[in-house]
Amino acid sequence: MCQVFISADPALYSSRTRSLRLHGVATSIRLENLFWDVLEKIAARDGYTVPQLCTTLYDELLRERSAEPTNFTSFLRVCCMRYLALQLDGQIPQDVRIPIRSIVLESRHMYS
Repeated sequence: MCQVFISADPALYSSRTRSLRLHGVATSIRLENLFWDVLEKIAARDGYTVPQLCTTLYDELLRERSAEPTNFTSFLRVCCMRYLALQLDGQIPQDVRIPIRSIVLESRHMYS
């Protein structure tokens, strides 16, 4: 079993910090390259850059929770994992021409 995981390219688990602005406030987010790659794919589906996607997610989280996110970096990691899990489950189409914002999830899944 370990070979499946340890054979991953070390570049995927190397971390990278990116600076972006959330409503004019400069912030830095440090994620592993694999998460940045997934965020790029998610952003591209809706015609966003990664900073635009992060701002949109931040705004939506703020609107839903009515409070500042306590760990936005962890939230981004969960978004990536959730995206991949929902794709495997068939709830998010593999066709990247279908924007994420157009998808309505079924409530039957544990990742809903």
